[in-house]
Amino acid sequence: MRLVSGSSAKTIAFRHLPLGDVGSTNAELLERARKGEEAGLWITADRQLSGRGRRGRTWTSEPGNLYSSLLLIDPAEPHLLGSLPLAVAIAVHDAIAAVLPGEGRRLAIKWPNDVLIDGAKTSGILIESEFLPDSRQAVVIGCGVNIAHHPNAGGYASTCLHECGAGISPDEFFAHLFMAMEHTLDIWDAGRGIATIRDRWIERATGIGGQIAVRLPDSEIHGLFAGIDGDGRLLLTLPDGGHRTFAAGDVFFPAVSAAPNQIQDNA
Repeated sequence: MRLVSGSSAKTIAFRHLPLGDVGSTNAELLERARKGEEAGLWITADRQLSGRGRRGRTWTSEPGNLYSSLLLIDPAEPHLLGSLPLAVAIAVHDAIAAVLPGEGRRLAIKWPNDVLIDGAKTSGILIESEFLPDSRQAVVIGCGVNIAHHPNAGGYASTCLHECGAGISPDEFFAHLFMAMEHTLDIWDAGRGIATIRDRWIERATGIGGQIAVRLPDSEIHGLFAGIDGDGRLLLTLPDGGHRTFAAGDVFFPAVSAAPNQIQDNA
């Protein structure tokens, strides 16, 4: 895999460190980055004791599911980094596709990076970053996949791979994710491959062309999901014919709008 740091490019090799119980795989990797860990390290955990999602949400992280994070250092120029979640979603989608049996199930990505099986969430992605003392940027990609069990939350449907007929272990699934992520990040090419990534994301997406709601911390906006722009931001056509663009937000569909949406990303 080739990564850009400033004007230079280098090839990094992915490597894997399996762990037992950790607080959070993302937090573990960020701490290791502060101590000098280099890019390319994956860690997996049997269980997370303090798994978390966006906006401080908690995430149940009992044994049987995949809890994993990947460390990147200066993976792209700042103006290109916003497309990284799309690439990560494609990698998780493709890893699940490789193990999901049969052709009757609908596998899709819900903006920006939730992977759904028959409309039920089966994975979560949390990307975090910070600048290190030497001014490099550490970016941690957290990927959690429901394999043996899934949360029973009232706000959204969820499922796991075992319920969908994929009798696979977390270690076996991680082998697929490891390869899919390396392949997709090569295509992403430090953000320079965003056009290809955008096309591949759209091919796997759900909801484009239909009515959706985008939930923000203090409001909810309804409209037509018109697609994504060149940076991966959601394009919404409003009922009055106006347009809005969103870089972040929780998306849900009118069919489930009666229940509070609690979309969670785990890492």
